[in-house]
Amino acid sequence: MDHESAPVRPPTFREALRFWLKLGFISFGGPTGQIAIMHAELVDRRRWISETRFLHALNYCMLLPGPEAQQLATYIGWLLHRTLGGLVAGTLFVLPSAILLWMLSYVYVRYGAVPWIAAVFEGLKPAVAAIVVHAVFRIGKRVLRNPAMWIVAVAAFSAIYFAKVPFPIIILAAGIAGLLGERIRPEWFRVLKPHSSRPVTGSILDDHDTTPDHARTSWTRALRVAMIGLILWWAPVAVAAAWLGRDHTLSREGFFFSKAAVVTFGGAYAVLPYVAQQAVERFHWLSAPQMLDGLGLAETTPGPLIMVLQFIGFLGGWHQPGSFSPLLAATLGAALTTWVTFVPCFLWIFLGAPYVERLRGKQNLTAALSAITAAVVGVVLNLAVWFGYHVLIPQPGQANWFAVVLGGSAFAVLVGTKFGVVPVVLGSGVAGLIFHGLTRN
Repeated sequence: MDHESAPVRPPTFREALRFWLKLGFISFGGPTGQIAIMHAELVDRRRWISETRFLHALNYCMLLPGPEAQQLATYIGWLLHRTLGGLVAGTLFVLPSAILLWMLSYVYVRYGAVPWIAAVFEGLKPAVAAIVVHAVFRIGKRVLRNPAMWIVAVAAFSAIYFAKVPFPIIILAAGIAGLLGERIRPEWFRVLKPHSSRPVTGSILDDHDTTPDHARTSWTRALRVAMIGLILWWAPVAVAAAWLGRDHTLSREGFFFSKAAVVTFGGAYAVLPYVAQQAVERFHWLSAPQMLDGLGLAETTPGPLIMVLQFIGFLGGWHQPGSFSPLLAATLGAALTTWVTFVPCFLWIFLGAPYVERLRGKQNLTAALSAITAAVVGVVLNLAVWFGYHVLIPQPGQANWFAVVLGGSAFAVLVGTKFGVVPVVLGSGVAGLIFHGLTRN
């Protein structure tokens, strides 16, 4: 019996808990790398969810503000083990990163920039570029099956790369194109089949499965989720404002990053210019060089890149502690920033996912999701080009040959071997350390 047809059993909560904890420590590579890890583990290896249901959930998460990889983990955890499963999956996705980044932030403010962290980052950057390029190939191979899908992908790349069209508009336009195309040439736009050819035993959450009871829509449930989510989101901010006043650093961070949580469409890079300008020029929580250092620290830790907001919250409390000690104010600022950044992510999933599940398998929606997935190929290719250019050619006309060799080697390993993303990321970080030690001597 081969791997594809071998029956699989539903994971116990403990088994899922171990996986989500492991994912929290190995989720390097930005959203593309993190999604690639989840796809390889959950779809291909463990078969906890089918390809189509994975992409269905992913396309919804990509339309939401906030980190799509963390929200995807929450979505799948919720499907597998109800609300508790979603809470565990989403929390463990960011908790290791939050702890590591707090430690690195403290080292940073006490001792300054740490050379070995920069060396690891120099090794990680070309590996991340290779992971992004590999993701383009992986996703493209599944969806770019006819001229229509190629046209959508090329149009998406051109729109974001040359015209700087915002990501949500590209996704919306692709969805509309899929709906219209389904009426004209449905065979071109129903690339993501609503029902898989795999047997029912192929995956735990299979294409043929009915919607689980806890995923059924209910207005009373939606109202309850919205009320609980909003209370949890805003309660710490309200306490800080009532206790310390609205002008205290902690209160300002709570209100500011709550607002940022609802405008972070298109990933961290889309919102960081706005956040950096406000944090540096308006609130004076940190300097521009410190902002860049924080971005580097966030890149070297697992979890979503938006965790850099925690670094900003930490430095804001450290520099403007008020009546607290700098360390206490920084810790509270980091915790509050992280809280208001990620609690809304759980709200979006628990509130909207049942309605998204209700749409699963509809023919016109399949066409729209196929076009959206093709557009995602173009968007990810834009990220690969942008990131690859800045990593491989840091100065005009001057190539970084270490990055070229390491990035090419990482891509070759991903394509030609059975090694996954995690060994590539860890090996590249070690290579950066070794190269730093050799060049220093």
